[in-house]
Amino acid sequence: MAKLSCVTWNIHRAKGQDGRVDPDRIVDAIGSAIVPLAPDVFALQEADGACRPHARIIDVERISELTGLDYIHDQPGLRWGPQSDGFLGTILFLHPELKRLHADVIDLPGHCHRGAISVETKVHGRECRIISTHLSLSQPLRIMQMRVIGQYIRRRPQMQTLLLGDLNEWSPWRGLAFSRTVVGTALRGPSKATFPTGRPLLPLDRILTDAPGRVSAAFVIDHPDTNLASDHRPLHGDVDICEMGE
Repeated sequence: MAKLSCVTWNIHRAKGQDGRVDPDRIVDAIGSAIVPLAPDVFALQEADGACRPHARIIDVERISELTGLDYIHDQPGLRWGPQSDGFLGTILFLHPELKRLHADVIDLPGHCHRGAISVETKVHGRECRIISTHLSLSQPLRIMQMRVIGQYIRRRPQMQTLLLGDLNEWSPWRGLAFSRTVVGTALRGPSKATFPTGRPLLPLDRILTDAPGRVSAAFVIDHPDTNLASDHRPLHGDVDICEMGE
């Protein structure tokens, strides 16, 4: 069975628990806490400026060098604008062996502009779709946003979907926004408290997938460097990638 090791982290625009904005500290924390896990998929949220022009904050080239992963926003259409590194703060890195078959950005509704990045790839010959996003704090808006993502998935070829990022789902269960009723496919995965960093109580960050895959070995990364660098702790999870129908 093919597995993808995944990590997602909301870096809070490089503002740490001490109130200091330090992009280099984020990169150093990635080197000390994330690199040893050797993820195949690494997603960041709040990794560009909050307001237009959503300007770059961190050194994505250095992150790519440290992790050995490919920065996938190399085409202008996969970034919000010429001064951005990602799409509305979402930046995705993938293992070099995960060859890109197709990639899109997805605009999501809401009073605060949100978006997602979707990449279709192959894992040991099995196609899968990786979507990273940062959803709204409001449950009605999350449902609307996931409905848009679900409509996008329905228009694309059928394959296993992996969703990761700061999904802002406070409840300890899966959440209505990720149900088959809303998305058209049921997205499931463990709930692990990642926020706030000092004493995590809420499972805001998630790694989910639909059938026939599943998420295993999920744990919250508790490292002094990442704990200081952001208000969220990173989340790790292994995702089984299966042939449809297995």
